[in-house]
Amino acid sequence: MRTRRPAASLIAASAVAALIPALAPTTATAADTAGAPRAATQQQFAPQKLNWKRCDPDAPAAFQCATVRVPLDYSRPQGKKLDIAISRIKASAPDQRRGVLLLNPGGPGGAGLDMPVYMSEQLPKSVKSRYDLIGFDPRGVGQSAPVTCGLSYEEQVTDHPYKAATFPSDVRWARTVAKKCATRNGTKLPHLTTRNTARDMDAIRAALGEKKVSYLGYSYGTYLGAVYAQMFPARADRFVLDSAVDPQRIWRGMIQIWAEGAEPAFDRWTRWTAERDAKYKLGRTAREVRGTFWKLVARADRDPIVIDGQKITGDDIRAGRAVFFSVREAAEAVVELKKAADGGKPRLARLPDILKPAAPPTFGRAAAAEDNGTAAFWSVVCADTRNWPRDPETYRRDAIRDKAKYPLYGDFASNITPCAFWGKGSEPATKVNNRVPSLILQNEWDSQTPLPSGVGAHRAMKGSRMVTVAGGEGHGIYGSGSCADKTATTYLTTGKLPAKDLTCKAPEPKLQKSVRLPSPAAAPTAGR
Repeated sequence: MRTRRPAASLIAASAVAALIPALAPTTATAADTAGAPRAATQQQFAPQKLNWKRCDPDAPAAFQCATVRVPLDYSRPQGKKLDIAISRIKASAPDQRRGVLLLNPGGPGGAGLDMPVYMSEQLPKSVKSRYDLIGFDPRGVGQSAPVTCGLSYEEQVTDHPYKAATFPSDVRWARTVAKKCATRNGTKLPHLTTRNTARDMDAIRAALGEKKVSYLGYSYGTYLGAVYAQMFPARADRFVLDSAVDPQRIWRGMIQIWAEGAEPAFDRWTRWTAERDAKYKLGRTAREVRGTFWKLVARADRDPIVIDGQKITGDDIRAGRAVFFSVREAAEAVVELKKAADGGKPRLARLPDILKPAAPPTFGRAAAAEDNGTAAFWSVVCADTRNWPRDPETYRRDAIRDKAKYPLYGDFASNITPCAFWGKGSEPATKVNNRVPSLILQNEWDSQTPLPSGVGAHRAMKGSRMVTVAGGEGHGIYGSGSCADKTATTYLTTGKLPAKDLTCKAPEPKLQKSVRLPSPAAAPTAGR
């Protein structure tokens, strides 16, 4: 999910070969029809002849791309089609090959086409020897029929603090984004959903000639994996869900959980920083550290802090709530902000990205539009579920309530979004309650999917086991060198889940290595 400013995509665009595959509709699966409108059912696909080509002259020769053609509307399989861009790096040991490992980086709005390249640098050899690594851009993203709403740079900013004076302009922003997206995309929008992306994954499986797929999804990718497992339980092999979304909180609840999770993270930071007052000089007790921070916020609201010509308000500081999930990074950031407020020159490297001087986003040379990540994010988040409030006054009341309850970020999380004015998706949200075996990995201090979110996913995925990294900071675990890596590798290579849930301990908080994931303009993580 996303930050205050539109972030530049870190994924280089790849050239993809065009194909004309054949479709052959047959009977829907029982798993897919359960709880869904009869018309919106998954169609079986005849094998598609994939025209694999080198993705880009500058990319590794082993990195190949193709397209899979799917219906825009699965209830009308002979209607309009979409081309889904896919990629692969084949298993390094064909004699040990088990199958394919589909990859998703999060979002919604995260492009995954390049994931086989950079994940091949992070995954252990034992995994790469057994699986073809399969990347894909989800429908509406990157090279897969990308959606655009023609949004300006300012219209892509999603963090809006609640103030009575500015609430009418927040409502206008939300209405404008929804209207622009509807005008630009019309009948396409209702079908940009997680359920349809899961169906696209199954079309990819069929096109690859596989009976089952294994899967590694991060952040939003965990929800996509859970929905696939719910719809196609017999086709899910080994599923690793890293930094998990709670399926019961789709989607407003998953934005609000950022505020809920930020408060205990902030409290932990005040205690940790007070114990190191000799170094940071922000207060000798947690109460003093808390007071220093809120005085800085109030001061910046009265007189914005100027850093490299950019004005930083107290609301800007609060919008950077994710920094408090990393205690060392947060302490250094507050020290630098305080230095700047006192007229000193801060070290920009110690500031979180959200507080650094902004520049318009840059994108890969083949990107469809600068707002693709943001447009894809709202398209999925708004169309996935029908439980978004429609009355702006509901958002006003909730923002006032949650600002008092969660001072750091509560009003941001509960303020109005374009979903208040969005059209309905093609189906209701998926109820996840399956027993498909899977492995959930969760850091204790994850800013985008806080620990209660991972616990909720574990509760919904009744066949899952969960590995919690106690003291673990950051969003994205597998491939980072975490203590959870060994369990995930064992599961992917042998199929053996732990006999019970596990907890392992992270090292002392520091600027830890993170899994390399894209930062789409829409993602927290999410992705986004």
